[in-house]
Amino acid sequence: MLLVIDIGNTRIKAAVFEQYTMLNFVVSDKITIQKVVAIFFKKFKIDNVILSSVSDFDYKSLVFPESIHVTSVDNSMKFPFVNCYQTPKTLGIDRMVLAAGAVLQFPNKNRLVIDAGTCITYDYIDDKNNYLGGAISPGFKLRYESLHNYTAKLPLLQLELPEKIIGNSTNSAIHSGVVNGVVNEIDGYINDLINQNENFTIILTGGDSDFLAKRLKSTIFANSNFLLESLAYLYQYTK
Repeated sequence: MLLVIDIGNTRIKAAVFEQYTMLNFVVSDKITIQKVVAIFFKKFKIDNVILSSVSDFDYKSLVFPESIHVTSVDNSMKFPFVNCYQTPKTLGIDRMVLAAGAVLQFPNKNRLVIDAGTCITYDYIDDKNNYLGGAISPGFKLRYESLHNYTAKLPLLQLELPEKIIGNSTNSAIHSGVVNGVVNEIDGYINDLINQNENFTIILTGGDSDFLAKRLKSTIFANSNFLLESLAYLYQYTK
């Protein structure tokens, strides 16, 4: 069995896989992740670990049994796509893992992976398995925080669906601006790419994917755990 760990900016996800099937899944933080790992090793017969990190968290502080081989994903690994990014060494590991998962799970298609978390990242891989790049913009949380932190009087709000597009109070106007701004941004980005490409698959993932999936106009494949699955696919690919 394989233990997969995704260390993000705000939280850590861990899951146990048998081949490509997820058997168990936990969302943790930097303080409790070691306890989660210990529980997994007691409950499952784990042979290997693969992890990726975009955080400053020192994953080497995690303790695994001595017999366990740990694979930490980095730019030097073999990936199932050609990296055409102009600055390949600056491409985030999470984006590379998502691109790998898209290639391995959706062969012979143009793919757009949208990861809606702290940031919203867009990653485009064509049907010839060329990674061409994408876009990065602030996620919901960053937009709410920036409105509060860079103004004198706007309150700090949490994500909430606006009742209507025209906000009739400060709070409702903020919700309308943030939520509709993100939704229209994503729909617009998707439409621009669809107009230029055929045979297109759109994958939506990340912590806010469930909230967004119900509000986007485009046909998408929504999977909040796509990065975990992509790590499992990447491990099998490198193996």
